[in-house]
Amino acid sequence: MTTETNTEKPPVSVAIITDGGKVLMARRRASEGDISWVFPGGAIEAGESPAEAAVREVDEETGLEVEAVKVLGDRVHPKSGVPMHYVAVRLVGGEARVADDEELDAVAWITHGEIADYVPYGLFGPVQEYLDDVLPR
Repeated sequence: MTTETNTEKPPVSVAIITDGGKVLMARRRASEGDISWVFPGGAIEAGESPAEAAVREVDEETGLEVEAVKVLGDRVHPKSGVPMHYVAVRLVGGEARVADDEELDAVAWITHGEIADYVPYGLFGPVQEYLDDVLPR
């Protein structure tokens, strides 16, 4: 009997939530290298689309109700090696909070000008372009 070890990282879907001229970032309780502030999200479960996973993860992590607007793109994250899907979502209701304190220790609504302070290594191109379009500068 042979055993196969799956070393591939499961795909993750993250939500780009904008409201009131700001975008929501979440700080992971355990950082991955120099990645600590991220967009809310998590692993895509069996049978879920990236959009469905992003909506579910936002609710689980931040308590916000959102709906998917469009998938912005996907890539293998250059720092973590994780397959990533980026989904623009619209805020439907709720107040952002740390709903999953095992995963997160903070959430913050940030302005366009603050993005580099939270993500000094830069955002994925399609995400940056989307935020350039929807956030005031």
